[in-house]
Amino acid sequence: MGHGAGGKAAAQLIEELFLAELDNPYLRQGDDGASLPLPGFDPAAGRLVMACDGHVVSPIFFPGGDLGSLAVHGTINDVAMLGAQPLYLSACFIIEAGYPLADLQRIVRSMGAAARAAGVPVVCGDTKVVERGKGDGVFISTTGVGVVPAGVSISGRQAHPGDAVLLSGPIGAHGVAVLSQRESLAFATSVQSDSAALHTLVAAVLAAAPGAVRVLRDPTRGGLATTLNEIARQSGVGMVLDEAAIAVLPEVDAACELLGLDPLYVANEGKLVAICDPAAAPVVLAAMRAHPLAREAAQIGSVQADAQQFVQMRTRFGGRRVVDWLSGEQLPRIC
Repeated sequence: MGHGAGGKAAAQLIEELFLAELDNPYLRQGDDGASLPLPGFDPAAGRLVMACDGHVVSPIFFPGGDLGSLAVHGTINDVAMLGAQPLYLSACFIIEAGYPLADLQRIVRSMGAAARAAGVPVVCGDTKVVERGKGDGVFISTTGVGVVPAGVSISGRQAHPGDAVLLSGPIGAHGVAVLSQRESLAFATSVQSDSAALHTLVAAVLAAAPGAVRVLRDPTRGGLATTLNEIARQSGVGMVLDEAAIAVLPEVDAACELLGLDPLYVANEGKLVAICDPAAAPVVLAAMRAHPLAREAAQIGSVQADAQQFVQMRTRFGGRRVVDWLSGEQLPRIC
């Protein structure tokens, strides 16, 4: 299970198995999706972006969302994090025999509503049914396609020393919302998942500061800490974060303290990290705060030159600590 947690084990599996066997320049980009040329088309018209995602959340229904809306939001966000306008989605359902049709209808209805609200239709799909006991309810795999406008270049490889690290809001709500519904870990909480489609936020940010944003990433599996370590490794840089600037809702903080979890490693489904030219940080922050999904956006740190590619944090007590990769599995099946 640790190989699916988004930390060191997952990165090792990807590098040593999947990249070794499937290696090509597009896969080597290392982002949540691939930026692809459009054969036969003028490059000035833009580039194709393609991203896929598997959704195995447990429980399937949770405060603020469910498997259907999550599948739409997660894939739209992977496309948007490359600066693309999402255009179309596909959906593959793997359903366990005996799964209640009423629950399946609820999932599909939610998926349809989320796709319509985002303006990104599900245009094709597939359905497979597996024997009872071999599917654990429903799994959904989605693929998203979008187009990056000419002149836009966003990638985890582009963080530069001195760049500002921005976060769109409080972290950890999705993971705690899912956790609150697990029978074996039930506790009283009013936390709602932050699951949302972020493509309109991305478009507003890129329009406000053309060319200034170098990296975008949504900190899902493995949370903020893992996401920043991934970017640091891709770009060959380090980062210094300010603990006091990273917002955590009081109820999320309390739940994490009770269960021995670090909010930095808890999943989000409606937040983004933006790394940008420091001179443009005030403009980018203003654009984020003007959007309803990022009212509490803040600068949480900066990029620095570091051959060791460490992500460090200035604590509230004035010290420093290393924010390392997640080494095992903190919270399984949260996205």
